[in-house]
Amino acid sequence: MSINVVERIDDRVKVRHILVSVSDKRGLDEFIPALVQLNPELRIFSTGGTFAHLEKILGPSAGRHLTQVSDYTGQPETQGGLVKTLDFKIYLGLLTETYNAAHQADLQRTGGVAIDLVAVNLYPFRETIAKEGVSLEQARGNIDIGGPCMIRAAAKNFIRVAPVVDPADYAVIAAELKAHAGSTTLALRYRLAGKAFEHTAAYDRAIADYLGKSVIGAARACYRLNFI
Repeated sequence: MSINVVERIDDRVKVRHILVSVSDKRGLDEFIPALVQLNPELRIFSTGGTFAHLEKILGPSAGRHLTQVSDYTGQPETQGGLVKTLDFKIYLGLLTETYNAAHQADLQRTGGVAIDLVAVNLYPFRETIAKEGVSLEQARGNIDIGGPCMIRAAAKNFIRVAPVVDPADYAVIAAELKAHAGSTTLALRYRLAGKAFEHTAAYDRAIADYLGKSVIGAARACYRLNFI
């Protein structure tokens, strides 16, 4: 089995393509215009309600910067938005390495681009289960799949990608980008990667704890099943 060892990376990576898919939209009103100001050619991929929110933020310039993920991948979202970002082109863009010739060939073959920054936060699972009288099905529906996958892919590839999971970090990130001509630094990406993995670990821990406390009989009653 051959192992790909990265031997060359860039300290600074210009932010040209970003992906934004968030349930918590706080701070985007300042963050997105700041990124566009730093790079007037910035291309933003987004989904569902986030796309609509960014359209309002960007106004007349939305058509220049904003692209639906479904238009980029060529695959429409499923009914209800169950599957939006789980696509080869998205993960190629997140995981590709700048100096890997095979990766660059794959981008060219698919018409894909390297994604440089991902702003993602997850379905509000903990907030949902904290509500009085919440059902098991309501809890299950708020288990995010695509979000954690994107966060983990971006965080794994911190040698090139900045994973952003906390709106409280937007101002700091924008300031660092301004200080470095619109580029992220390795130190910033590394720091954000650690925070990203902490975020997904806590999210998964909350789900595991909730399911662990659930009673099988209650699940059976919820779904009117007799084989659990």
